[in-house]
Amino acid sequence: MGKKGNKKESKVKGAEKTAAKMEKKVSKRSKREEEDLEALIAEFQNLDAKKTQVTETSCPPPPPRLSASLNPHPEKDELIMFGGEYFNGQKTYLYNDLFFYNIKKNTWVKSEIPNPPPPRCSHQAVVVPQGGGQLWIFGGEFASPNGEQFYHYKDLWVLHLATSTWENIKAPGGPSGRSGHRMVLSKKQLLVFGGFHESTRDFIYYNDVYSFSLETFAWSRLSVSGSGPSPRSACQMTSTPDGSGVIIYGGYSKVRVKKDVEKGTIHSDMFILKRDGKEAQEKWCWSRVNPSGNKPPARSGFSMAVGPAGRAVLFGGVCDEEEDETIEGDFYNDLYLYDTLKNRWFPAVLRGNKTEKKKRRRGKKGGAEGPEKEEEETPQGPIEVIKEIVTEDGTVMTIKEIVPGAQEEEDEEEEEDDEEAAASAPLIEPCSRSSALASVRQGKLFLYGGMFEVGDRQFTLNDMYCLDLHKMDQWEVLVEMDPKTQEWLEESESEDDEEEEAKGAVAEEEESEEDSEDVEGEDEHPTVQEGETVTDYQARTEQYWISLARANMGPEAKDKRVAKVAIAMAKVFYEDQ
Repeated sequence: MGKKGNKKESKVKGAEKTAAKMEKKVSKRSKREEEDLEALIAEFQNLDAKKTQVTETSCPPPPPRLSASLNPHPEKDELIMFGGEYFNGQKTYLYNDLFFYNIKKNTWVKSEIPNPPPPRCSHQAVVVPQGGGQLWIFGGEFASPNGEQFYHYKDLWVLHLATSTWENIKAPGGPSGRSGHRMVLSKKQLLVFGGFHESTRDFIYYNDVYSFSLETFAWSRLSVSGSGPSPRSACQMTSTPDGSGVIIYGGYSKVRVKKDVEKGTIHSDMFILKRDGKEAQEKWCWSRVNPSGNKPPARSGFSMAVGPAGRAVLFGGVCDEEEDETIEGDFYNDLYLYDTLKNRWFPAVLRGNKTEKKKRRRGKKGGAEGPEKEEEETPQGPIEVIKEIVTEDGTVMTIKEIVPGAQEEEDEEEEEDDEEAAASAPLIEPCSRSSALASVRQGKLFLYGGMFEVGDRQFTLNDMYCLDLHKMDQWEVLVEMDPKTQEWLEESESEDDEEEEAKGAVAEEEESEEDSEDVEGEDEHPTVQEGETVTDYQARTEQYWISLARANMGPEAKDKRVAKVAIAMAKVFYEDQ
C-alpha cells in the first residue's frame, strides 16, 4: 500500500512539474504579445478615467455579443450584464459596458460608472448579497482587433451596487491570467477552477482551484486530495445546496498532436469537490460522480445557470467535428436539468400552454366535434420548423429547429397529458447557439445573445428569451433578433484571395531578384530581426511592401486592396524565413 501511494504521489508531482514548465514556456513566449496589448488596454483605461460621474441612460437592448456575464441582482428584480465580444468577419470588438435589465418593465438602462474594468470577454462574474449587493469579476481575455493576439487578465474587481462604484481588489497570490475558467460562491468564499491561457504559439489549460475569502480579501490555492478533473475550460460549475462543495461537469481542452496540428477534446465527465472540517482546518477532496438519468450529448460552449431547488440548468452549445484542418459544428438549442440532490440528469420537456390544455379538455367533455377530434390525434413524431431571416446585406439565414414529439410514459394518463402538451406547445424557442448568456431570477431562466455559424459566416445574436422553470410551459420572446445587426464583412474569402495573390507576388519578385541579382544588384526584401513578431515586422516594413504590392497590382488598384495585399505579402515572407 505504501509503495502504491508513493507512486501516485510521484505521478501527481511529475504532472505538476510538467504543468509548471509549460506555464513558464507559455508565459515567456506571450510576454511580448501581452506587452503590446497592455498599451492598447491602457488607452481604454485612460478614456474611462476621464469619466468622473455616474450616468444612467435608458437604452434599447445591448448590441449583439457572446461570452459576456449575466447575473441576477441580489436585491432587485433586475439582471446585470457586463462585457462580452463581437466579431464582424474582419474585426473583433471587446466590451466593458454595463447594463441593467428591469424584469418587470422589460426595459434596459446603460450605467456608466467611473474607472470600470477594461474590456474583456470569457470572464466570470458572481453576485453576493453582502454590503448592499456586490458583483465580483475575475479574469477574462482581451484580443487585438485582428483577433491574432490575446491578453489574459488576472485582476479582481468588485462593483458595489449600493453606491455604484467599481473597486480593483489588489490581493496577491491569486490565479494566473486566464479565461474560460469558472467561479462560484461557496459559503463566504469565491472558488475559481480551471480555464486556459493562449498566445500566438502556445496554450495551456488549468485544473487548479483557488479560493478568495470575502471576509479577509485574501487568495489561497487549495491543496486538494483525490483524483480530479483533467485541465479544461468552459465547464459547468455548480455549488451544492448545502454549501459543502461544488460539482464540475464537462468542459473543453485541446492538445498539440504535431507542430501545427491541434486536437480538441469535449469532456463529459463529472466530479465533486467537497470540503470537510472547520473553516480554519478545512480539507478539500475530489471524487468522481456517476449520475443517473440522461446526460446531455457531448458539447462545448453551453450556457449554464442555477435554477430552483439547486437544479443546474444547461442550454445549447456546439459539438465540433474536426477533420484535418476543417471544423464543422452542430449547434444545439435543447435544455437539460441536473438535480444536485438526486444526482440525476434529465432533458427538459416543455408542457405547452396550460390554459389551452384546459380548454381542450373542456371541449372533449362537452362532446363537441370538429377541431376537438383533431386534438385527440397522437402527434406524429418530431416536427422540423424552418425559419428564414433576411439580414440587411441580403443574406438569408435559414434556421432549422426540431420540436420533439410526445415521449411515451408508463402511466397512460401521464402519456395523454404529455401528448396534449406536445401538441399544444407553440413553436417558439431560441434558435440553436453557443456561448449565450444565461441567468435565473425568481425561478425564471433568461437567455441572451450568443452565436451560431452557417458555413464560414458567424451570426452573433442579441435576442432574449425567458422560461418559467416552475411551470416549464413555453419560452417567452422578450427581444426579437434584429436582422439589421447582422453585419458580416466576408473577411474569410477575401483573405484567401489576398494571401494567394501575395504568395504569387512574393514568388515573382524573388524569381526576378534571382535573375537580375548579378546584373543589377537589387536589394533583397527586409530581413526579419531576431525575436520580432509578425505584427512588429509588418509595421516596420509597411511602406516597402505597399510599394511592392502597388508595383505588382498596377496604378488602378484601390489603396485599401493594395494595403491588404501588402500585409499578406509581409506575412508570407515572414513565415517563409
